[in-house]
Amino acid sequence: MQLHAAAGLAAFALGTWQIAAPKGTRTHRRLGLAWLALMLALALSSLGITGRWGAGHLSWIHGLSFFVLALLPAALVHARRGRIAAHRRLMLALFFGALVVTGAFTLTPGRLMARIVFS
Repeated sequence: MQLHAAAGLAAFALGTWQIAAPKGTRTHRRLGLAWLALMLALALSSLGITGRWGAGHLSWIHGLSFFVLALLPAALVHARRGRIAAHRRLMLALFFGALVVTGAFTLTPGRLMARIVFS
């Protein structure tokens, strides 16, 4: 749980920076790889969190982890092949879909992740 929370918070901070910072620079590419690693850690660690659904049972929200695991390599391939518009669309979908929307849902009062992050 702590790895998941730390990776999520770090990915949110770094992703926010990446959206605001200049694109195409060496720094952007290096920080992008770091963000990719954080998102990979976030998605993989989420698969071990089953919460109230019981050990070994995944909920609908775990589907987002598979969404992330599928889109991360696609976004990287787009960037490497110079398909920047497609890369941008996927990265923004990952940032807003997997971090902002999901984070808002999982950090609502009473949820386990909210207790970990805010206590």
